[in-house]
Amino acid sequence: MAHRICWRVAAATPRLLWLNPVLPKACFSRGQTRLSSFVTSQSRCARQATRLSVGRFSTTPPNTENVSYEELQQIVDGHNKAVIIDVREPWELREYGFIPGSINVPLGQINTALRLDAEEFVEKFGGKMPQMTDSIVFTCLAGVRSKTALDTATLLGYTSVQHYPGGWQEWMAREQNKTP
Repeated sequence: MAHRICWRVAAATPRLLWLNPVLPKACFSRGQTRLSSFVTSQSRCARQATRLSVGRFSTTPPNTENVSYEELQQIVDGHNKAVIIDVREPWELREYGFIPGSINVPLGQINTALRLDAEEFVEKFGGKMPQMTDSIVFTCLAGVRSKTALDTATLLGYTSVQHYPGGWQEWMAREQNKTP
């Protein structure tokens, strides 16, 4: 029985450490920071670790979904309201181009940017700061960084976040194939 409990805590610990790089000080006695001391000591902290990991890995998925090219086109045309955030680096936008109406917030700054005051956000990124309930669509070159930004925004509490998995590559290909 004790072995089974330790195994469950040990299985949850890597996920907890990945999501929470700073563990509560109460989990370590006399400054010990070894993983083994965390797993074998302090049953209260073991319960806390399990509770935190279970809460973050719930069976109900957050309200996230992919946006198709057509849906993104509706947003760009003004038929649907959403904030489009391009998470590529500024040099990529200058070199390759960008989706009209998008705000450039590089992926490395997304966590900080989504916590800024509205005025600071406008000053730094030149666009309206999305509210926690606003519809946000993340985009990048090919959909990988936008998915990471979506996950970050979800963890920060944004409730209506989506991403365009085709990214700039698909957008540009589709735009070039349009008939005038």
